[in-house]
Parts: sequence; C-alpha cells; structure tokens
Amino acid sequence: MSAQTLAIGLLLYPDLTQLDLTGPFEVFARAPGAQVHLIWKTREPVVSDRGMAILPSTTFEACPKLDVLCVPGGPGQIALMEDNDTLAFIRRKSAEVNLLTSVCTGSLVLGAAGLLQGRKATCHWGSLSQLALLGAEPVGERVVRDGNLITGAGVTSGIDFALSVVAALYGDEIAQAIQLQMEYDPAPPFDCGSPRVASAEQVARASAQAAGFIAKRLKATQKAALRLSNSACRS
Repeated sequence: MSAQTLAIGLLLYPDLTQLDLTGPFEVFARAPGAQVHLIWKTREPVVSDRGMAILPSTTFEACPKLDVLCVPGGPGQIALMEDNDTLAFIRRKSAEVNLLTSVCTGSLVLGAAGLLQGRKATCHWGSLSQLALLGAEPVGERVVRDGNLITGAGVTSGIDFALSVVAALYGDEIAQAIQLQMEYDPAPPFDCGSPRVASAEQVARASAQAAGFIAKRLKATQKAALRLSNSACRS
C-alpha cells in the first residue's frame, strides 16, 4: 500500500461522541501522505452529542475509494443501526478497504451491517456484551484485531486504536513518532478509568447512571440482530 495514496474515512453522524472521531483523526492526519475524509450524507455541519459542530469533507455519494474505514460511536449510533443508507454505505466500503475499523459503540453499527459474524471485537465496556447478539465474539481489551478488522474500546481508547492502525499500515517507527509528537503520555489523576481498576462501587454507580440508555441501546441491538437473522433465513 502506498502511503502517498492512503485514504482514511471516518464516518461522521449526528449525536456521535466527538472524541471517538477527533482522537483518531488527530493521529491519522499526522500519518505521512494520508488523506483523511469525514463522511456523511450531506456537507452540512453535524452536531455531536455534546454540542460540537463538525463539518463533513465528503458525502456518501462523493466519497473516494478508501483504504481504511472507521465508524466512531456515541448515542447517535442507535439510529444508525436501522439507517439503511448508512448501513449500505458501510457494507459497500467494507468490500474495498484494507482495514475495517471502529471506536467505542461504532462496532455495534458494523455488527448491524452484518460485518462482525464470527469475529472478535470490542466496544465501550457498558455495551460490550451486546456484540454477541450481532454474531461477534466480545473481547474486553482496549484494542482488538481480527484479520483486517480493528476495533477500539470506549472513547479515549480511540487514540490507542489509531496508533495501532498507523503501526499496522506504516510500521511501529511512524506510529511511535506520532505518539511523541502528540505527547501522548497518559498519566490520569485517578486510577478508575476501566472496570478492571475502578472499585466495585464506582462501577455500580456508573452502570446505574447509564442503565436507561443502555437498555435503549440494547433494544436497538436486538432489533438489528433480528433483522440479520431474518435476512439469513431469506437467503
């Protein structure tokens, strides 16, 4: 693959979590010769779940051939799971890319498109188990690779994920140089950023706070799983 022609596409959609997209974008945009595209149905500004407006750089119709496709996560992922235009675009691009990728609950969108059957994948810890409904094997790790599929866990893992993608495409030296340029040297003030290290009480509180939304996401995942099952039966 020539770095001079490397095209990386990030799906941009309403109510996504902006760091799921902007973390990887910052890494990818520093890769030598890479062209990074922000893709949505129109070129109108898209507003994230926390109110940040982001401009798409291309549309589904005008999107060039891609080497990498990345689907970020966020609350808007629920609507995407039954958005036929978006799912069709993802399926179409999945057939041409060298790497199919996601961050956070973007992997659930890949699953809804029927692209995770029998494959290892990850997402945010609060929704990790839902991947199994879509035929995937959930793996509770920060970055998971299964062949040409690379998935990242929740939100901040998008930077780790993107550095892993750059290492896969360009080699470790380039990825390490980008990490140094960004001064990506995490030293969080608290050791509670994952269920693996947070206290049981902290995990319980966070789970309780998100329970209503996770139930809503679960219904969307179950509907997507049913559509996949019905489609398989028809074929």
